Amino acid sequence: MNRKVRIVLIGNAEQEFKKLKELEQNIKEDKEFHPEMQLLKSIRQKIEFIRSNPFYGCNISKNKVPKEYHVHNLWRAELVQYWRMIYTIKGNEQEIICFITDILDHNIYNEKFGYHKK
Repeated sequence: MNRKVRIVLIGNAEQEFKKLKELEQNIKEDKEFHPEMQLLKSIRQKIEFIRSNPFYGCNISKNKVPKEYHVHNLWRAELVQYWRMIYTIKGNEQEIICFITDILDHNIYNEKFGYHKK
């Protein structure tokens, strides 16, 4: 049975995506060379990859998942300019839902997931 895959942006990811889409509307020329537009294109591309295969990203080790996420599985998709897109997978017999929770730059990702110990 093929289950439908639904992508839902929530929290930080939803805010970041909306901000980039608004910026897209305001940039008049050379959109493809604008760093934010490259990031937006990368996000859209990875969303389609995840829609095709929810397990596309790298599974984050359970001991690295910050408690704030309140999930049992967390995945990372790498974006351009060292950004990261974080998502979790839930589902039932009818569909798989991938909740994209965060779109983070590399430094924030490292801090949040404990790669920069102070």
